[in-house]
Amino acid sequence: MKSTFTGLMYLLFFCLAVGSLSAQTVKMLNSGGKTSFRGLSVVSDDVIWVSGSAGTVGRSVNGGETWHWITVKGFEKADFRDIEAFDQNTAIIMGIADPAYILKTTDGGENWRIVFTDTTKGMFLDAMEFWNEQSGIVIGDPIGDKIFIARTFDGGETWRGIPEANNPMAEKGEAFFASSGTNVRKLSKKEAVFVSGGLRARLFMRDKKIDLPIIQGKESTGSNSIAVKNKKCMIVVGGDFTAKDDTIKNCVITVDGGETFTEPVVGPHGYRSCVEYLGKKNWVSCGLNGVDYSGDDGVNWNWISKESFHAVRKAKKGKAVYFSGGGGRIGKLVWE
Repeated sequence: MKSTFTGLMYLLFFCLAVGSLSAQTVKMLNSGGKTSFRGLSVVSDDVIWVSGSAGTVGRSVNGGETWHWITVKGFEKADFRDIEAFDQNTAIIMGIADPAYILKTTDGGENWRIVFTDTTKGMFLDAMEFWNEQSGIVIGDPIGDKIFIARTFDGGETWRGIPEANNPMAEKGEAFFASSGTNVRKLSKKEAVFVSGGLRARLFMRDKKIDLPIIQGKESTGSNSIAVKNKKCMIVVGGDFTAKDDTIKNCVITVDGGETFTEPVVGPHGYRSCVEYLGKKNWVSCGLNGVDYSGDDGVNWNWISKESFHAVRKAKKGKAVYFSGGGGRIGKLVWE
């Protein structure tokens, strides 16, 4: 009996030890400089692209060990807030405003072609999402009272606004945050969902506009990012970007397709600009005061790093998870 008890205690100790060894943290791959990277696209465990301020694009083909840095000629003052990459040679970048541009490269960033331009007063692009290498969507802040949406069906070679009658109406003071390129996500093979912020915070899904129980009411508040596990389970994060440590109503979860929302038992530990689904019950979220990880579908979040990041993305073809942020920060999720 004693030996059995001892064996059970040893097994429990071993399991706890293994669990502690598998805790998550963030390994810094690049830090320094003035560039703010809000655009992040992870093609595979090895191929990573980032984009950001001062017309800067970065590419790594060896898992972030080394980087090739590019200043897009003629766009030295542009802020490329989102990027979508398909392989080590092909990528699309989104310049937010004054005017709004979308550019594409097929030679690893050496040359870029303008594939979309809009000089409309007030035009401000916020995020892109692609269902596959051909079909994509870009959303922008409302022009008048209509949310801007454009689609591509040829790999980003051409973009066309959807018919104005189909553009969703925005409420007064409602807009989108170009904080991480993740406030629009694919829901299925043909559908997308997106979330708003500001004076109103809502989830737009099919023909539904669903009020979100997330902090709102000021220009700096609202939802910043949504991640999708399936048509039923989604997590939305945000907060107030002027109060990076505030934890009030900064994360909501739905497991019934937006019919109802709940708050975590232990939420992310501050304003969060991005959330990413990693598989099974695992999620990661980041913001100005660090990174949180959840292994129980967002019910509880563990503050695993206090490094500041804007965006986090999992490899489309692989398991690696990378981060991008201000001050040239690029990081990788690792297990200790």
